[in-house]
Amino acid sequence: MATPKQTVQDILSELPTLLAVAVVETETGMPLASHANIADFDIETAAAYNTEVVKAKLKAIQALKLNQKVQDILLTLTDQLHLLKLSSDGDMFIYLAVNARDTNLAQARQILKAHSAVLS
Repeated sequence: MATPKQTVQDILSELPTLLAVAVVETETGMPLASHANIADFDIETAAAYNTEVVKAKLKAIQALKLNQKVQDILLTLTDQLHLLKLSSDGDMFIYLAVNARDTNLAQARQILKAHSAVLS
C-alpha cells in the first residue's frame, strides 16, 4: 500500500499543474502529507476547513439514513476545482485543488481514484 507521502508525489507527477494536494486525516483535519505549487496556498488551513465539509456531509447522510457512502465531493469555484476523495470508512481523504482551465474534471477524478489505495 502506498504511503500518504508517496501518494502526494504520484499525484503531483501526473498533475504537475495542480494547485495543492494533501492526504488528510478526517478526525483531526491534519494533513498526513501535502504539497502546494503556490507559495501562499495554506494547505493546513485548507485541510482543516475541508475536514469540516467532509464531517458535515457524513453527518447529513447519517441523519437522513441514506445508507450510502460518500465517494467524493466536488467544490467548483470561479476558476478552481477542489476535489475530496474519501476512504470507504471516511477516516481519511485526499484533497486536490486544480485550476479549472488547466485540468479536466474527469481526468482529475480518475487520477484520484487511481491513487486512492492510500485510503484503504
